[in-house]
Formats: sequence, C-alpha cells, structure tokens
Amino acid sequence: MQKFVNRTKELESLEKQYAAAQSALVIVYGRRRVGKTALITEFLKRHPDSIYFLATEESEMQNLNYFKAQVAEFTGNELLKSAAVDWLTVFRTLIDCKTETKKIIVLDEFQYIGQSNPAFPSVMQKIWDTLLKEAGVMLILCGSLVSLMKSQTLDYSSPLYGRRTGQIKLRQIPFSHYHEFFEGHTDNELLPFYAVTGGVPKYIETFCGCTDIYEAIGQNVLNSQSFLYEEPYFLLQKEVSEIGSYFSLIKAIAMGNRKLSDIAANLGLKQTGLTKYLKVLMDLDLIEREVPVTENAPEKSKSGLYRIADNFIAFWFKFVYPCRAYLEKGETSFVLSQIKKGFVQNYAAFVYEDVCREKMWELSASGTWDHFDKVGRYWGAKAGEIDIVAIDTAGGNLVLGECKYTASPKVLSVLHALQEKAGAMLRLTQTKNVQYVLFSPAGFTQGLTEAAERDGSIKLIRDL
Repeated sequence: MQKFVNRTKELESLEKQYAAAQSALVIVYGRRRVGKTALITEFLKRHPDSIYFLATEESEMQNLNYFKAQVAEFTGNELLKSAAVDWLTVFRTLIDCKTETKKIIVLDEFQYIGQSNPAFPSVMQKIWDTLLKEAGVMLILCGSLVSLMKSQTLDYSSPLYGRRTGQIKLRQIPFSHYHEFFEGHTDNELLPFYAVTGGVPKYIETFCGCTDIYEAIGQNVLNSQSFLYEEPYFLLQKEVSEIGSYFSLIKAIAMGNRKLSDIAANLGLKQTGLTKYLKVLMDLDLIEREVPVTENAPEKSKSGLYRIADNFIAFWFKFVYPCRAYLEKGETSFVLSQIKKGFVQNYAAFVYEDVCREKMWELSASGTWDHFDKVGRYWGAKAGEIDIVAIDTAGGNLVLGECKYTASPKVLSVLHALQEKAGAMLRLTQTKNVQYVLFSPAGFTQGLTEAAERDGSIKLIRDL
C-alpha cells in the first residue's frame, strides 16, 4: 500500500459528499500509480459500512460474479452466491441490507468493465436512476485509464453524464510534501530525487532508503528487473493504440523541440497531424503547453512551447530511451556515466526552476508578498528570458526572479542583470512596483547578501 500523504483536500471533498443527505456519485480518476486507491482506502477506514470492489480485465460476467460474491459476504446472503442474477439485482440486494451508517460502494478500475461491455455505463445509469439515486448511498467510480474514464463517465456522450455529484482528478504530490516520504533530508538534498520520480507515490517509494541519486537511478531505473525500466511503455500502451507515434512525439520534445513547428519538422509531419496526439498526452498530464505569463489570451498565443510535464517521463526519454541498446547489452555503467555528465545542469536545473515557481505560490500565501494572480516565466524580445515572473494585477505589484542550480554561490551580477529587465517588464505587465527574488541552493556571495540587506525589495532564498 502506498504511503498516504498530502491528500487532505481530496479527503475533505469525499467527506463532504458523504455527509450530504442525498445519494452521492463521485468520479475519482487519474493516471496509474498516483495514489487513487490509497486515497479511497484511507477514506473507507473512517466508514466501516462500505464495500470495495476491484474490477479486472476479464469479461463483464466474471466481474459480475466476483462482485456478487463480495455482496453476498457483505450482506450475509448465501443464496446470492449461486443465483443467476444481473447487476441490478445484486445492487438491490446490497441496498436492502440494513446498516448503521450510510453505505459506500466503490467500483475501482471501473473502466475495465466498460471496456469488456461498452453498454455497461448504460447499465450503471439505470441502476443509479432507478435504485441508488434515492437510496441515500455513496457510489465511487474510480479508474486509472484516463481516456476511458472520461469517455465512460465524464463526457457529454456518456450515459452517466450529468449524474455525478462530484469528481476528483488526482494529481501528483507537489514538491512541498516530498520530504514526507523521506526522513533526515533537506528539500535541497531531495531535489535530484524529485527530478527523477516526480510526485508519483509509487515511484517515490522505490527511491526511499537511497542516499545517492545515481545509485538510485542505476538500481531502480536502469536495472531491467525494475518496474520503472519499461514503465512508459506500460503507462501508454493501456491508453493509446499507436504507441510508437506517441513515443516519437515525446522523444522529439525531450530532445529540445518545443515549438509545434519544430516538433513537426523533427517528425517529418504536418503540424495539423499532431493535434490529436498532443491532446491525448495533455489529458494524461504527460505534456503541457506553456506560454509567457504575460500573455492575456494564452490559447491564442503564437509563443506557446510544449514541455514534458511529468518528471519521470522527461528523465526517461532524455536519458534512458536513447540508450536502450546499451542497457540491453548490459552496459549500465556506461549509461550511468552519460547521465552523470548532463543530469545536473541539463536536466535537474530546469526541475529546480519549476519547484521555485511552485514555492512562489507558497510564499505568497504566507504573506511574503501581496497575493499573486499569476506566476510563471517570461521569454520574448522585450526582456529576454526570466525564470520567475509573479504578478499582482490588483495591487500593481511585480516580482522578478532567477533560479540558479549550481555549486557556486550567486554573485551580484545576477541581480544586476535582472534589474536591467525591470523597466521593460513593468511596462509589459502594466504594474508599478517591482521586487526581486533569487533562489540558489549554493547560497550567495557577500556582495549580493549585503545588497539584499540594504534593499528590502530583494529577497534571497537558499532553502526550499
């Protein structure tokens, strides 16, 4: 069972649905290994009158028989075990069983039943409308195949559309809670681990107990016996049919092709031919389209860049996928030596920037600055590239920042370079006041530290 951390918001959402007087139908979905079952298990610990059913990839009839056996045990109805009944009858038997508290019914990996019988969502619609809706129960439909869960439960064409009372798309653990998986390590020490595992609990747990990042990579990613060795194949083959096309697209982005035109040129395709593939990968939270934070109409921006949004997928396609031939021949040491050459500056440094931007929201909430309504980065002709741009539109305040993930302390020239861009950014964002923030795990030189002590608009942050 995965360690349960940072799911307070989701638990509160489930509790709110449970406390409602009427029946509740909640959809819980998200990519594999992100902790959906751990969330539901934690919720069910608080409510004993519950039944949890895990569907399999077998036929609908097999799943019906398994569910029927569980309901028979839950209700104490031995006759049900051998009875030839349909789904509606089994649910009716379950509802007729008296309990002290509200019943919770969980169908995990719900999409497998719908996959074996496309009409199953219609069956569940009938069960909900004629039986469960007025029974004062809580029904949770959970699944890890995002595309199927959306089509079977959330899309307008789904028979269940409009019947849900709540939905939770479970996402990865943010870095601010990453330390909860480890003991005795600072956030700065854990950044390289996060750069590989991202916030997927199952991945994180494979790295727990390791103190050296390269040893952890060799043992848990490059080792052909590790489940992470071929995890991207397993993750995508369940979601898409043309896995080769998706792999080629992700690889192109991992190689540094971030503009749509560059991706298309790299693959030898027309830009219009990439749309459906990009949409699927974005729905899976594997890639995202990023625009400068100053853009007022992001969806229409011509400055959009695509990036891999999942740290493990980004790491795997940058360092593992291109070296599969060496790994298959057992040349793990050579591949690890190649990773060591580029891991910090060509990879982890960019993850550090993401974490620093995430930290800005946390600092804003704690009152370090006035509350921002936008945090991101900027690139463009007017001010070059800026790692952090935080905008308080209402107050007319602007924060500009740089993130330097290097071994040496940051010098005063880094601040001066940032200050030179302030005028252009004030005009571009239509703000009046500017402050500065510099992030560096290696610290800052005496000159930069003294400048920050003299000027309250400058903040230096070493520890995440």
